[in-house]
Amino acid sequence: MPEARTPADIEADIVRRRKELAVALDEIAVRVHPKTIVGDAKAKAMGAVDRTAGRAYIAANRAVTDVRAQFVNEDGSPRMERVVPAAVLAVAVVGSLAVFSARRRRR
Repeated sequence: MPEARTPADIEADIVRRRKELAVALDEIAVRVHPKTIVGDAKAKAMGAVDRTAGRAYIAANRAVTDVRAQFVNEDGSPRMERVVPAAVLAVAVVGSLAVFSARRRRR
């Protein structure tokens, strides 16, 4: 059979429960405060930006590494069979753009 509670026990229980409820209400008030909501939204947005920037960096780094591997051997020496044609192509493109630009200016 459960023990009978005294009025002092019941009152102490009520005081304890009120304190617990006050703490819970304070926590809820902090969570629903507009500054807290804005701060949480900013943190989420910054996290998304950081993740996106990180992924972009990784993708760019991977692309640069892949392109570099096409023009440089593992020992770091240039692969002339690939560098020379690429350089000739770049010079041809820049030269063509210069010629077309000069022709447009003359007109």
